[in-house]
Amino acid sequence: MQSGGLDEIQSRLGYRFRQASLLVEALTHKSFLNEARGSEEDDNERLEFLGDAVLNLVVSGYLIGTFPGATEGELSKLRSRLVSEDTLSRVARRMGLGDALRLGRGEKLTQGHDKPSILADALEAVVAGIFLDGGLDAASACVKSAFGEELALCERMGGAKADFKTGLQEICQRDFEALPHYRTIRETGPDHEKVFEVEILIRGDRYGVGIGRSKKEAEQMAARRALERLGQYKEDSCDTSGG
Repeated sequence: MQSGGLDEIQSRLGYRFRQASLLVEALTHKSFLNEARGSEEDDNERLEFLGDAVLNLVVSGYLIGTFPGATEGELSKLRSRLVSEDTLSRVARRMGLGDALRLGRGEKLTQGHDKPSILADALEAVVAGIFLDGGLDAASACVKSAFGEELALCERMGGAKADFKTGLQEICQRDFEALPHYRTIRETGPDHEKVFEVEILIRGDRYGVGIGRSKKEAEQMAARRALERLGQYKEDSCDTSGG
């Protein structure tokens, strides 16, 4: 790997390795070494194993401090979402790890640099490399920086009354460069017991429908449905309310 590539990755990480070989190892997929006969280098699988533990520790500590009223079960669900393959691969893409990966020819041909599993494993390996090179404080600082968007969203959606509209708005601005549009499509019932049905549109496409006793309630439900469709909300998402 070119030193310039390593410098760019370290710049994005906000951390400079004393042992650059750890970063090289973290970015080395087993397919690369399978084609490098006689190489005494190591692939990133051992670092991935350690990085998984470090990442879980850092995220657990963050969640304990951020949600003091959450139960063990709620904290487990939050952690599961934050360290999922989907989240890890998204963070890895944002950091440009895919372009820096050392892959075998076969993996290159099948777009291995953009495979979620390979990206997630590489990110875990990088976290482990930082831990071995600079200790837990360095690894913790890098994780919190790299996962800044996800942690911020988790905080906003993790209160007793999750604000799904706010979370969805941020995702739409980030991924669609557009704001969601809410439209009331039906009102039923007498004035004192109105039921509202609201649909949510993103760039003209319907992403969810919500029903509630008020427009606000219906909009929140529609936003939640949209988050589910976008893969940003599940029962193990950053919503500690359980509903």
